Amino acid sequence: MSHRESVGAGRSGRSALTDTPTAAYRVLETRATLAATGTLVLLGALAWVWTALANRGMDDMSVGLAPGGAMMAMSFDMSIGVFLGMWTAMMVAMMLPTVGPIVLLHRMVTRRRGEGPLASVGLVAGYLAVWVAAGVVPYAFLAAVRDVPRDDGWLVPFGGAVLIVAGGYQFTAWKDACQRACRTPLSFVMTHDFGTGPLQAARVGVTHGLYCVGCCWALMAVLVVVGLTNLAWMAGIALIFLAEKHWRHAVALSRVAGTALIALGVAILIEPSLLGSIAG
Repeated sequence: MSHRESVGAGRSGRSALTDTPTAAYRVLETRATLAATGTLVLLGALAWVWTALANRGMDDMSVGLAPGGAMMAMSFDMSIGVFLGMWTAMMVAMMLPTVGPIVLLHRMVTRRRGEGPLASVGLVAGYLAVWVAAGVVPYAFLAAVRDVPRDDGWLVPFGGAVLIVAGGYQFTAWKDACQRACRTPLSFVMTHDFGTGPLQAARVGVTHGLYCVGCCWALMAVLVVVGLTNLAWMAGIALIFLAEKHWRHAVALSRVAGTALIALGVAILIEPSLLGSIAG
């Protein structure tokens, strides 16, 4: 073997030794990504199934402000624990798909630091904790009006006003700022690295959850009007959330959704019976 061939063979051998760990790491990273994605999808699917079954079996789960039909009979006598359990399942169903990129990017960062899956669990737990806390607001409102007849003179116009406020929020600077944080997962992960361990990961999740609530609370308020577990409205709003955080025309979509909600709210103020139709 010539000297040149010997040198080439040596370089080839060193390259193979160098590439083998890199290739193995990429395989592990791909598996971790698939595992995390699969877990999020499974949790979301189970939450949708649970919500659908609960909606069929428990009338109180469809409580809303709409008059007429099943809505009129809602007494809303749930305890806060039962309500927050339902609310948590709703948040898993509607919101986990939207945070997939954040979870996956954070998982890549923590894997490179040698951390296990508990970091991802901490992030998701922190994120959901914010939404669970936010659920106290609709519970307090629905509990306050549970004894008010659904055909009361002020309740339906109030629902129309809620839709108008929710639509108007879609045009605000607060909405834009929170939406930007949700639409740039790489930038968020890089600027919100609080250190290692599940507790620090939970802190990342809480921070992202606060931005997410700031982005999505107005559309979630619509469900209080039309029925918390109205599956058609849940699915439609969940799709808007997903598009708002991942579609390049997300800002335009937010404006369209805001305009539609304002128009619907005005229409309900003019013709209150419309609320019963859209919530049915």
